[in-house]
Amino acid sequence: MSGIAGVGGAAGRGHLDGRLASTHIPASSPVSPEFRVLLDANDGAHSGTTHQQPTRRRTRQPIRDLSAVAKQLSERDWAIVRSVAEHRFLTVRHIETLHFGDLALVSGRRKAQRTLAKLRRLRVLDNLTHRVGGLAAGSNGMVHFVDDIGQRLLRRESGTVVRRRFHTPTERFLDHQLGIGDVHVALVEANRGERLELLKCDIEPTAWRDYVGVGAARLTLKPDLYIETASTPGSEYVDSAFIEVDMGTESIPTLIRKCYEYEAYWRQGIEQEQNEGVFPLVVWSIAAETSSKAEKRREVLRRAIDKDRKLRSELFRVIAPDELVPTMQKGGGL
Repeated sequence: MSGIAGVGGAAGRGHLDGRLASTHIPASSPVSPEFRVLLDANDGAHSGTTHQQPTRRRTRQPIRDLSAVAKQLSERDWAIVRSVAEHRFLTVRHIETLHFGDLALVSGRRKAQRTLAKLRRLRVLDNLTHRVGGLAAGSNGMVHFVDDIGQRLLRRESGTVVRRRFHTPTERFLDHQLGIGDVHVALVEANRGERLELLKCDIEPTAWRDYVGVGAARLTLKPDLYIETASTPGSEYVDSAFIEVDMGTESIPTLIRKCYEYEAYWRQGIEQEQNEGVFPLVVWSIAAETSSKAEKRREVLRRAIDKDRKLRSELFRVIAPDELVPTMQKGGGL
């Protein structure tokens, strides 16, 4: 019987929606008057995570004909724009791996660079002046976000008219978002190398879960990612996990409070009802500025979870970022 092996048993296998896909916006779609004015871009950051003054943007001529831009975009271009919008920020390496990994390394890198240059020229994407890894990282450290025209195209596609001004992200927020991107890329690479099969990868806020707390309070569990994998391609069993990415910026008590939220959600039984008694593993991927500090934080969190009588320690795994794929390969179910 096929199933999802998480915590508690097996459940029915979900749809194979972890692969990259794109729906092209018809180039002939009419442009409504509301899109004739240049709209502000948005990095999608939560309130309080970015500087409150908008970045000074260079003066550029407005592009009013969205259909003319859409005609210049391929299916892969659209997939890239959606990925960047989903993650808020991605490096060149992230984009290259997600969307050009089917090509040879050198040719894939060159094509990725040419494609991103085109998207920046069209103002579909733009890049931060800050580079991850400094100057030594070169172009691979360039961080991209969805620019004015990309935001307008995505709003036209979804039918929304939300306008948000771009703010330069704080270093803390940017590091966290890029850490989420690292997880996604690692899973895609593992899938491509047939070390596991990536069936689903939901990024926040798609990964979030609503539930009812004490006193009928409406609450939301906010994992960074939700994933479903099979330990081997074509396996009949599926493993699921909520992923929490910590870059060494939160205190251990803060992480434990987040564990309490997972415990409360587990007690609701919502996930189990949907997946034949299964609750996904909660995987803490812990990094820090040095390897020794990261390992110390992982050990402290493991001990804190094990000693806390309010927590079911079997719900949680505390790992280094490079241990995620082996953890999912093991299945991890009770």
